[in-house]
Amino acid sequence: MAGNSIAITGGRVVPIEGDPVDSGTVLVADGKIAAVAGPGARLPAGTDIVDATGKWVLPGFIDAHAHLGVYEEGEGWAGRDTNELTGPVQAQVRALDAINPAEEGFRDAIAGGVLAVNVNPGSGNPIGGQTVAIRCWGRTVDEMVLREPSGLKSALGENPKRTYGDKKETPSTRLGTAAVIRSAFVEAGNYLAKQESDNQDRNESSERSRPADRDLKLEALGRVLRREIPWRQHCHRADDIATALRLAAEFGYDLVIDHGTEAYLLADKIAAAGIPVVIGPLLTSRSKVELRNRSLANPGRLAAAGITIAITTDHPVVPVHFLIHQATLAVKEGLDPVTALRAVTIHPARIIGVADRLGSLSAGKDADLVIWSGDPLDVMSRAEIAYIGGREIYRYDYSSRSGVFATP
Repeated sequence: MAGNSIAITGGRVVPIEGDPVDSGTVLVADGKIAAVAGPGARLPAGTDIVDATGKWVLPGFIDAHAHLGVYEEGEGWAGRDTNELTGPVQAQVRALDAINPAEEGFRDAIAGGVLAVNVNPGSGNPIGGQTVAIRCWGRTVDEMVLREPSGLKSALGENPKRTYGDKKETPSTRLGTAAVIRSAFVEAGNYLAKQESDNQDRNESSERSRPADRDLKLEALGRVLRREIPWRQHCHRADDIATALRLAAEFGYDLVIDHGTEAYLLADKIAAAGIPVVIGPLLTSRSKVELRNRSLANPGRLAAAGITIAITTDHPVVPVHFLIHQATLAVKEGLDPVTALRAVTIHPARIIGVADRLGSLSAGKDADLVIWSGDPLDVMSRAEIAYIGGREIYRYDYSSRSGVFATP
């Protein structure tokens, strides 16, 4: 998505990785950030100037856990493709195959400064399927993909227990859910060992042999065991979080805790293990037992304990364009403002494996950035112009009080 060579000048540039620059310049060339400089920067001849005086310039926000495009708003069951509830282990299914880029939520995201999301399957199964990191703008999902797969979704606690308990099937308990996950990993480990043995036999044999039989479910689980993708563990309650830590220690995979409502109760253990927490949604009622300790103070508690946090809307649980508002309210309840901005930019970028391209205004990264009317942590500020790959894709029109979007 290469855009024209442009320089966004005069604004307060917040690169995230580095100190803010007042009256700064962001130079964009060939769809990439070429430089971030202070006042009076010399610009190449022919550069288009975008005056951002009085504005704030930041990288596009990222929601590391959403169901955007697979749980469509206003579509009823026709647009709900989050859970393949025909069996508890669905490692082979991909969120990629169910995303509708035409869903209105993608435009809401951009208008709220959210330019990328990690789309997860739902939490009805112990193993729900493969996640995908995408941009929020494109004609087909294939054009939007940043990383696929970007993780494998799993769920502990009330949701899978309720789903299969109602059917009188396994798992109907927490211990059954853990057993399903452990059995799947043991089977995947056996599959990898057999593949390795078969490959060695083929290499040592002069005879031509047929390719090994493939199993998409076990292949996906094998990628987790090989630490190619993280295990995205839905868990709210402290006992479920402890189970997540126990399983990760047993099988040696990279763990990300999703939701983490009671993660503050085990903050020392989580921090010691270096496990990030994608916390949220934060603007919800306590709709089930697992959420009884939900609090806007929890992100600050986790960050103070040294845990890397990202804030999530879990869209459509909380509308995706309220991502920054959750960060603002978390600041009100004790989260450091610098960490709050990192929790919607570079932290989620690292968690979903796209920090080499997104999450900060750094030379060489994709020019996915937003010009804000003011501090985005001020609820009165709005995203005025959004760029993806250096191309303007959105501009807020004050006369009509509505956003104008480019055609993908």
